Amino acid sequence: MGDRLTHECGLALIRLNRPLDWFQAHLGDPLWGLRKLYLLMEKQHNRGQDGAGIASVRLDMPPGEMFIDRVRSAKRSPIERIFGDVLRPATRMDPGELLRLHPTELKRRIPMLGEAMLGHLRYGTHAGNGTDLCHPYLRRHSVASRNLALAGNFNLTNARELFDRLVALGLSPVGEADTGVVLEKIGHFLDREHEFLAATMGPGSFRNLEGVDLARAVADEVDLQRVLQRASEAFDGGYVLGGLLGNGDCFVMRDPNGIRPAFWVDLPEATAVASERPALATVLGVPESEVRELDPGHALVMKRGRAAAIVPVLEPRTPRKCTFERIYFSRGNDGAIYEERKALGRNLARPVLDAIDWDIERTVFGFIPNTSEVAYLGLLQEMERLSAGRAADRLWSLIQSGRATEAEVRRLAHPRIRAEKVATKDQRLRTFITNDHERKDLVSHVYDVTRGTVRPGDTLVVIDDSIVRGTTLRESVITMLARLEPARIIVASSAPPIMYPDCYGIDMSQLGRFIAFEAAIALLRERGMESVIDDVESRCRAQADLPPERMRNEVGAIYAPFTLAEISAKVAQLVRSQALRWQGRIDVVYQSVEGLRSAMPGHTGDWYFTGDYPTPGGYKVLNTAFLNWRRGDERRAY
Repeated sequence: MGDRLTHECGLALIRLNRPLDWFQAHLGDPLWGLRKLYLLMEKQHNRGQDGAGIASVRLDMPPGEMFIDRVRSAKRSPIERIFGDVLRPATRMDPGELLRLHPTELKRRIPMLGEAMLGHLRYGTHAGNGTDLCHPYLRRHSVASRNLALAGNFNLTNARELFDRLVALGLSPVGEADTGVVLEKIGHFLDREHEFLAATMGPGSFRNLEGVDLARAVADEVDLQRVLQRASEAFDGGYVLGGLLGNGDCFVMRDPNGIRPAFWVDLPEATAVASERPALATVLGVPESEVRELDPGHALVMKRGRAAAIVPVLEPRTPRKCTFERIYFSRGNDGAIYEERKALGRNLARPVLDAIDWDIERTVFGFIPNTSEVAYLGLLQEMERLSAGRAADRLWSLIQSGRATEAEVRRLAHPRIRAEKVATKDQRLRTFITNDHERKDLVSHVYDVTRGTVRPGDTLVVIDDSIVRGTTLRESVITMLARLEPARIIVASSAPPIMYPDCYGIDMSQLGRFIAFEAAIALLRERGMESVIDDVESRCRAQADLPPERMRNEVGAIYAPFTLAEISAKVAQLVRSQALRWQGRIDVVYQSVEGLRSAMPGHTGDWYFTGDYPTPGGYKVLNTAFLNWRRGDERRAY
């Protein structure tokens, strides 16, 4: 993907099902859980490189000692920094000490060593990249079971509404960011749960408990299912939320549409959760078939000392699993994702061959960036199959007509796809220069080309996983590929054109920044159809004050007059930089929505391509995004 997308964060959780002394005695490694958390986060580092954090709960610590804590970093290589600091005390200890010391003493010396640990990887969003914005967030209390550490891969469309509800409850939350609002919302109902249980079990009740006995009984009886049901009742968005309570209880909850991914595995040693299936399979050493997907609208609840349980929280709705997870964000070593990405490439083979008039002898094929490599393999394999079939038909026709020559037979018998590594991404360059002109020049050098792979007169086809804003194509990729001096450049996108905002995880809510939207607006103006824009604005204004449940997609009218081919042709014009001296032709070939759906039928979350949102809040965001664009407002649409 030329344009960097963010917000698809990663989650990892480890709850030990054995005491630490068991890991000392049976595995010879009391740090087993901490190491597994590190590996789960490293295996998902593709999901967040701008920040990371971990929280840990240590059971049975003496009164007055820390029992819940967190470490976060927004510096470069944050996972390595965090675990380097966390594990440093252990590296200074004699190996025998790790096996001899009492677990309580070990936890004193290695402060983040605990029985329940939560990790998070973050991509920076509209809010910035500071350490204070990294998860987990922590809500402290002097009662252990009222402490809450929270992390998530999520976005809520109605954070402001939830904030107002908290204020109406008499609370004074600080900030309106959805993470803080969710923390306070769950924390509030966790408090109410404690108050209810204390009243039913405390002095004068049927159990008549008090002091330490009451605190322990309440912690043991906290119903996380009830807390999450009450807290999440009004959530609108895509989310996977992971939490630790200070007494060792844990939970992971998934949204009712299953927009964000969550997987878990339950072993005698530990229960573990991650955003990606292969990470769990590799780190825990189990077959992928043993890694289960968390059901939409359900929570995995782990009470201290009890087996993990799946409980319903919200009524499941029509599954709308995010397709961008499969196209771009998730690691391609998941077997199903690998095959889906290859299918996306296969679906592009015939349109690409038609675009080059099946002239494979004078066409070079490559991919950019690395995340599109699997789709590239699918494209090559299908082009080889189609080209071989076409050559066989031609050869048979020549033989039947008696016009076959030895040279023609040899040429047709072995059609060859010219696949090359035409581009290489250099070490990531830091765009710290503030001057816009100089920053663009720096971006243009992020990739470099392999010279000699393209001959004069050749067409160069490169496959990209998606084209979002087009800025990297315009300012970097096309400029870089033009150095090879092909006669023509074709950019093939394994995803359809992005036409609508996302508000469930990916940070792209500004409609005017999408190259497909820019293309549609340009076409309307070129053809004297500005009235369509005015009409859409009028209809968006008319529904602006309606509740989200009554809103609908009015922006689709912007795209309705045009075919995919027309949008593609205009995008090809727009991604040509005015400073580009190369005079060759540029074309864009997009995946169709039908091709996308055929490649991944189990993932129907395609609202950024179709405008068909899974929750009412999506339509409100779309409406706001269009009106923001119309008045030149660059603010986020939710």
